[in-house]
Amino acid sequence: MLDIRRIVADREAVAAGLANRNAAPDLEPIIALDNRRKALQAERDQLKFEQRTLSEGFKGKGKPADEVAALRDRVRAIGDRITALEDESRQVEDELNAALLVLPNVPHASTPVGHDETANVVVRTWGEKPTFDFTAREHDDLGRDLGILDMKRGANVAGARFAFLTGAGAQLERALSAFMLDVHTREHGYTEVLPPFLVNEQTMTGTGQLPKFREELFVTQDQLFLIPTAEVPVTNLHRDEILEEDALPVKYAAYSSCFRREAGSYGRDTRGIIRVHQFQKVELVKFAHPERSYDELEKLVADAEDILRRLGLHYRVMSLCSGDIGFSAAKCYDLEVWLPGQGAYREISSCSNFEDFQARRLNARYRDKATKKPALLHTLNGSGLAVGRTLVAVLENYQQADGSVVVPEVLRPYLGGLERIVARS
Repeated sequence: MLDIRRIVADREAVAAGLANRNAAPDLEPIIALDNRRKALQAERDQLKFEQRTLSEGFKGKGKPADEVAALRDRVRAIGDRITALEDESRQVEDELNAALLVLPNVPHASTPVGHDETANVVVRTWGEKPTFDFTAREHDDLGRDLGILDMKRGANVAGARFAFLTGAGAQLERALSAFMLDVHTREHGYTEVLPPFLVNEQTMTGTGQLPKFREELFVTQDQLFLIPTAEVPVTNLHRDEILEEDALPVKYAAYSSCFRREAGSYGRDTRGIIRVHQFQKVELVKFAHPERSYDELEKLVADAEDILRRLGLHYRVMSLCSGDIGFSAAKCYDLEVWLPGQGAYREISSCSNFEDFQARRLNARYRDKATKKPALLHTLNGSGLAVGRTLVAVLENYQQADGSVVVPEVLRPYLGGLERIVARS
C-alpha cells in the first residue's frame, strides 16, 4: 500500500500519478482520517501523561480524604476517556487502512504515460518471425490432431476453460517446467521453492490480490484461496521478517499451478489454452535493496528473456504504460512471444517492480548496515515463464507441414531424446 506520509506530504504528485493510471480517488477523506488519527493519538498521549502525574499524588501521606477522593475520581475519568479514545483510534485506523488498501501504486517516473495498451512502448525485439510454405495453424488445432490436447474432455470434466494435456503434450509441459527451473536455479542464481497452492486471506492481502481482485479468485468453504500465481505465497515467505542487507537480493524460483476465474474476460481468447482457469507457471520473485531494485528489474527481465532465446522463440519486450500496469506495480515490462498460428504477439511473462508497495503490507524489511535500523524492502516478480503459453508458442512456431511439431533441441534431453511430436496411430 502507499505510505500515508507520502500522500500527506506530496498529495498533488500522488494524485497526478494515480490519474495517469486511470484512477482518480479523492485523497482528502484519507488525509482527514490521518489527521483524526493523529489528533486522537495526541489527546491520548496527553491524558496518559496527566494520569501518571496525578497518580504520583497518591504517594504522599497525610493528604485530606476529600483531596484523595478527587484525585481518584479524576484518574478514573481520565482512564475512561483513554479507553474511549483507544476504541475510536482503532476504528479510525481500520477505516484508514481499508482506504489505503484499495489505492493502486503510483507509477515510476520511467513508466510511459498513457490510458491503455495502445500507449505501451516496444523496448526491443529478439529473433525473427518464422516463415512457412504452408498456412500456419493455431495450437488447439495442432494439439487436437496430434492427440495431445483435449479441450472437449476438459470441459466435460471441469467446465469451460479447462483442458487435458495427454501423452507428449503432458510430457512437453513437464519438460518446459523442468528446463525453466534448471536454468533459473543453476545459472541465474535463484533458489527453488515449491509453495503451498492454498493460502489465507492475510497472504492474499499482502501482495495486493485482496481486496481488489476478490471476484477473480477461487476460494474454499473454509476461506482458503487457490493461488493465482506463485508470487503470492513466495512473496509472503518473508512477511514480518527482517533480512540482512548483505543477503540482498534474495531470489526465488517457484513452480506452481495457478487458478484464476478470468472474471470479465469472457469472449476473449476462448480457443485453446491461452486463457484458462488453471495453468502452470514458473515464477521469479526478488527481495531487493531499494537503491538497486530497478537494476534488479532489468536483470529479472533478462532472465525471463533467456528462456525464450534458448527456445529460439521470437519475442518483443514492452514497457507498459501507466494505464496498463498492474494494481501493485510501479513499473512493468511484458514479454510477448510471437504466435504464427494466430498471427499475433501474446504475453508470456510480466515482470514488475512493486517498490515498497507490497513490503508495507507484508512488513517485509531489511536491516540497513549504516543505520542498523530496519527499512522496507522492494519486491519484484515475473514469470519465468508461463508454461502453458510457452507450450503454445512451441507448437505454433515449430509446426511442420505434415502437422507434426519439432521439439526444440534444449528440451530433447527432458523428453528422452524425442525430436518430433507426431500424431499417435
